[in-house]
Amino acid sequence: MGENHFKIVFEGALLPGVDITTAKLNLAELFKSDVSAIERLFTGRPVALKRNLSQADAQTYLHALSKTGIDARIEAETPIELNLADVHDHTPASGQAPLGDPQSPYAPPRAPVGEAVAEFATLKPFSFDGRIGRLRYLAWTLVLTLVLMAVCGVFALVVLALIGADSTAGLILGGLLALTLFVGFAFVSIQITVQRLHDIGWSGWLWLLNLVPFVGSFFPFVIMVVPGNELANRYGPPPPPNSTAVKVLSSLWLVVIALILVGALAGGLSAIQQEYESAAQSSYESSSVITDEIDVEVEPTPNSAGDAAEEAQPPVDSAKE
Repeated sequence: MGENHFKIVFEGALLPGVDITTAKLNLAELFKSDVSAIERLFTGRPVALKRNLSQADAQTYLHALSKTGIDARIEAETPIELNLADVHDHTPASGQAPLGDPQSPYAPPRAPVGEAVAEFATLKPFSFDGRIGRLRYLAWTLVLTLVLMAVCGVFALVVLALIGADSTAGLILGGLLALTLFVGFAFVSIQITVQRLHDIGWSGWLWLLNLVPFVGSFFPFVIMVVPGNELANRYGPPPPPNSTAVKVLSSLWLVVIALILVGALAGGLSAIQQEYESAAQSSYESSSVITDEIDVEVEPTPNSAGDAAEEAQPPVDSAKE
């Protein structure tokens, strides 16, 4: 009895979270074919992508196909018994497509299945293309912030020296340099955020929500919290695993964010306490002023009343006496 053989069957189903356009592009790259030929596989009818495979080869092919985002399956092929007496030469008709026609969806792939699709995306720090996860987003943002602080410190020293020298041209040049640095760092920050949005499966244009009042105050936290797609999406394969440096830097950034939040909360409570104490002090001073005004209006004493009566008596005429 011969070895059992298997085939890879596909009916147009996709893995969860995978866009159909992305799956078609991945399959076209995998099979080194045109997208128009790949679209014929998404008719809903069962299609055998590969036949006559051993169980190990079938698992390898299925694993490679799953990276493209399609949901294929392995089925056992029914053994066929041939009678050599019934075999006849067959010449294909002129209108029939040859076996190796690249336009036929049933044609064998022109490249090894397991070598065309990259497992992880290539990291591109200074690009709007690609994907990065949450931890790498925090790590890259921390590095960008530290570099910006160092550059700003050096620039502040240069500006102070120019101010001491009273150089108008130097101050103008320093202002232009500061504007250029700000635009450059803002541009890189936008690129990093766009790649994080791509990892979630969102359009990079959603970065503009940072400019919307109220929404822009919490949208960065949404970017840091929402997980990315585990499989390939329309922006490419998933990012590579996080290195130790990425984990350490992201942890430090989380600590910095926690300290900033605690400091802001403590500052707010301190401001409220000072405002309460100031209001209480103002109320106490107002009540003291009112009490002093009441104490000033005191009734005259008896001695002072007698003195006033004596002053009011008319003088005595001594001649009449």
